[in-house]
Amino acid sequence: MFSQAVIEKLKSYVYFLQDPRNNEIFYVGKGVGNRVFDHMECAIDINSETEKLDKIRAIVNSDNKVKYFILRHGLSKTVSFKVEAAVIDFIGMENLSNLQSGHYSNDFSIKTAEEISAMYEASELNTSKPILLININKLYRKDMSDNELYDCSGLKNLDTKIAL
Repeated sequence: MFSQAVIEKLKSYVYFLQDPRNNEIFYVGKGVGNRVFDHMECAIDINSETEKLDKIRAIVNSDNKVKYFILRHGLSKTVSFKVEAAVIDFIGMENLSNLQSGHYSNDFSIKTAEEISAMYEASELNTSKPILLININKLYRKDMSDNELYDCSGLKNLDTKIAL
């Protein structure tokens, strides 16, 4: 745990957790104070099963300790959101136990030049039809087919036809 003197100088920061058994980074986050250490407490105190907490428990059960790294500190809250999202994009959600890819990552994440052009040159959608938006978080991949995207949406179980 950080002392109060350290906490006051850290401000907002971006951190990552590393598995000492293989040196793989398994979680990236942002925080203030002792946030970087909260995951260990949750793994011990809470009986919830998540990929992150299960990984921490496995590390502890192997008589090892999670490695904590502060990637950037002295940041504003806004900048910490951007740095966290950029690091998650760089490492890749498929390599992390994060549930979300970071704030505004869909808008500002890694994109091809074609995707950037499409994003900023797209015309506004005007429709009178009802629209349903579904967030599939970690299941999304840029190279997904329409069928794969539909399968991830959870709509397959509904008696509704959706035009992709």
